[in-house]
Amino acid sequence: MGQPIIIQIIHLYYPILAIVGVPANLMTTVILSRGKCGLSKCITRYLLAMAVADLLVLIFEVILYQIKDAYFPYTFLNYTPICSLNLALLYVSIDCSVWLTVAFTFDRFVAICYQTLRTKYCTEQNAAVVIAIVCFLSILENVPIYFIYEPREIIDNVPWSCYVKSSFYTSPIWGAFFWFETILTPSAPFVLIILLNALTIRYIVLSNRVRSKLRVSKKAENQSDTEMQNRKKSIILLLVISGNFILLWMVLFICFICVYFIDVQFLEANYDNSFTIAEQSGYMLRCLSSCTNTVIYAVSQRKFREEFKIVIKHPLSYIINFTK
Repeated sequence: MGQPIIIQIIHLYYPILAIVGVPANLMTTVILSRGKCGLSKCITRYLLAMAVADLLVLIFEVILYQIKDAYFPYTFLNYTPICSLNLALLYVSIDCSVWLTVAFTFDRFVAICYQTLRTKYCTEQNAAVVIAIVCFLSILENVPIYFIYEPREIIDNVPWSCYVKSSFYTSPIWGAFFWFETILTPSAPFVLIILLNALTIRYIVLSNRVRSKLRVSKKAENQSDTEMQNRKKSIILLLVISGNFILLWMVLFICFICVYFIDVQFLEANYDNSFTIAEQSGYMLRCLSSCTNTVIYAVSQRKFREEFKIVIKHPLSYIINFTK
């Protein structure tokens, strides 16, 4: 009997994602680190940190977890201590990626809606501090993940693979930790990103109405308004940003809700079960977000595309210039 369809898709999907996503994020990291994309240093710091976080998600979740389990199940990476560490780092990288997206969204919210606060908050130094805090808290939050797992089997006194301890499902402490994890990622980011984008869009729409009335009163209807055009582009960008995050995390978010209100459980071995199929699909979409977030923010910039073309056409000379 052949493997379930979802397993066949998984075994094909993750290698393709790694082949495409890792070079894309590496290239994005190199391009942004040069600082020649015409972006402010504050924005560049956020985008660079997001690209690195997305790259780590691809490394720890896609390569060292999904691909390793599918194609290399009996390597030293499957020793229980290493396996547990990789899973902890996996969640750290996911939290960093998600909350850096929230931090960047908040930065743009302040920059657009609060002009007086913009010069104080939207700076390169503040961006570096926020990024450091997000990374530190993500590490601190996920330290307990390392202690959730126990060996699936012991061969020649060597603990192999990772299996969730039975106490995780019965202990009130672990239950509270799981609730805390679910609220922090992805529940809170969902709410914050939607709220911040809604407030930003509302501000832009109201500002455009006031500006349009002023232009009509000055009889300047036929003149182009560059600022209004830029604001319209900002609305489109914000909708794409929020839509991308919500769309690619929605399936997994619904699965989290179902665990609390329906008699279902994560990581079931029955791959013909509809909930398990939905859960695995959610993981695939979540990993896909690590290939699209930076593209949305950065590739839309004309100078970034120019730098990208240079990398494609003249990779060796670009590397030499970069090292200099």
